[in-house]
Amino acid sequence: MADLGWVEGKNLVIEYRSAGRDDQRLKPLALELIGLQVSVIVTASGSAAVAAQKATRTVPIVMAGAGDAVGAGLVASLSRPGGNVTGTTNVSPETIGKRLEILKEAVSRLSRFAYLGCLDARGGRRELKELEEASTALGLQLQVINVPSAADLKSALDRAVEQRAQALVVGDCPARFHPQELAELALRYGLPTMVTYTNYVRSGSLMTYSVSQAEQARRAATYVDKILKGAKPADLPVEQPTKFELVINMKTAKALGLTIPKSLVLRADELIQ
Repeated sequence: MADLGWVEGKNLVIEYRSAGRDDQRLKPLALELIGLQVSVIVTASGSAAVAAQKATRTVPIVMAGAGDAVGAGLVASLSRPGGNVTGTTNVSPETIGKRLEILKEAVSRLSRFAYLGCLDARGGRRELKELEEASTALGLQLQVINVPSAADLKSALDRAVEQRAQALVVGDCPARFHPQELAELALRYGLPTMVTYTNYVRSGSLMTYSVSQAEQARRAATYVDKILKGAKPADLPVEQPTKFELVINMKTAKALGLTIPKSLVLRADELIQ
């Protein structure tokens, strides 16, 4: 925002709110912000955007990354949002397949993996469909495990081990996976794990191929700038991701007894030692 001429404390006031891992708090927090008469609400997840839209249809909402914005009813279409929501989306058709390709390259002789997802959510069902297509194309056997809540993570991993999974692909369900717990359990069970967010890799999961969150934040700032200067969200097309990052935790790879191929090491945007 500073690069765009907006300086906090000078011509900009930012009210920060966080629901932590409790999505039930999102709508009350959105209503609190509306009560403060904010000019724009910026959301960091699809669930936050949905909660904000349920709270207001007039205050502009900028998504700094979200899932299926059209499927969730946030916008009419990516090119013509049509309401009070716009911004950036995490959804790119090739992302899931690329994650699976990279995992197969990292784990030699991979033939069977488990997908931990939130199948009660629209985003989880979309992920599963894409993963089914990718696993078939790569000749991999897919084991599907629904994780209804954070309390179900250990039992989900127990099932993965019982059914001889050789690796994990973790879905985009941030409220259901605590990064540190996931990393510790996966390491205990000896399961290489492909995750959705970089902070999970920093907590000890093996790797991620994901949208650059820093780039999404920068793009969201351009939306806020335009709206503060008079643009309407309905007229600002939603952007799909264009910049992705491969991050690998080399310490975790060593603990798992994995030798990451040089081709992946050279392609990685970040190696955590």
